[in-house]
Amino acid sequence: MKYCKTCLYPDTKPNIIFGDDGICSACKAYTDRSDINWVEREAEFLRIADKFRSKDGSNYDCLIPVSGGKDSTYQVMRVLQLGLNPLCVTATTCALTELGRRNIENLKNLGVDYIEYTTNPVVRRRLNKFCLEQVGDISWPEHVTIFTTPVRVAAQMGIRLIVWGENSNNEYGGPAGTAQEQIFDRRYLEEFGGLIGLRVTDLSILEGVRPQDLIPYSYPSDEDLHRVGVTGLFLGYYFPWDGLTNAIFSQAHGFETYPHNVEGSLTNYENLDNYQAGIHDYFKFLKFGFGRATDLANNHLRRGRLSRRDAVSVIAKWDGKFPWTYLGQPIQETLRNIDVTLEEFITICDRFTNKKLFRCDSRGNLVKDERGNLTLLHTP
Repeated sequence: MKYCKTCLYPDTKPNIIFGDDGICSACKAYTDRSDINWVEREAEFLRIADKFRSKDGSNYDCLIPVSGGKDSTYQVMRVLQLGLNPLCVTATTCALTELGRRNIENLKNLGVDYIEYTTNPVVRRRLNKFCLEQVGDISWPEHVTIFTTPVRVAAQMGIRLIVWGENSNNEYGGPAGTAQEQIFDRRYLEEFGGLIGLRVTDLSILEGVRPQDLIPYSYPSDEDLHRVGVTGLFLGYYFPWDGLTNAIFSQAHGFETYPHNVEGSLTNYENLDNYQAGIHDYFKFLKFGFGRATDLANNHLRRGRLSRRDAVSVIAKWDGKFPWTYLGQPIQETLRNIDVTLEEFITICDRFTNKKLFRCDSRGNLVKDERGNLTLLHTP
């Protein structure tokens, strides 16, 4: 594994690009922000928003996809401050936590109209299990509906502007040119939305899953989008984006955090709404040799809040540990919801683990400690 000379991203990260200077595209995108005139960007956003605004008040000015988390709470408050009337839409998580529910209710009470779209839970459980077994991502169905459901609602209700949050390729690195994209569309979803080569139509082979069960997982037709003129913009293109700043701002407006660091993370202010998130993050570590703690440490490192030496230290402490609990819930309870035993889960984990990245014995079997944790062959 080769690591970025500035941050701690390895070259195994999907879509990451390393320059001849050994610096990754995520660091390059962050450095480029210093050249942005944010006053002009805000003015540009206001001009665009005014173009899409409902002039007679007969419809919403925009739609905001929300989860109730720190970023979507920030998005809602920023849009309200700019004088827009948004409709907030949530594609419900797979295993909503009590804290997640409270943060959703808090977001509603900021003073917005709100729709919560819940997919068929029987079908959802089947899809969670299938996606865990087939592509190593228990959260695939959730992540797809995060991107499809709000767009479907916008098309059906004639709302022309969707205000998304960050461009992940800008914050976490991506191919050349994508870090400065300001528009979210079907192409962005298919290329960078985490589909992992699995199509929604592939799910119809599952027993008990009908084509009509996959409606919320399907992106609207181009005809419907063009008829309404739906445009999706990244708010992070027009306003400086920082997870910690968003969390502090959102806490001032009622957003709740966890009492201590979330398992596998460095913070207590994100990924608070879904008990399955720990499994999702763990599989990233198995496949690519880094986890959520690396993402967060890199964000702090680029902003000068953490030294590289200290980032290495905290990543070693928090990243890639077997997810025995997440937000205090035992993994057995989370797996029971999708009819998977702990033994079956471990077998699935081993199948998706990139053995080139981890210590194995002379027979090629993964070496684990007493807690089931793996050891990387190469570290920064």
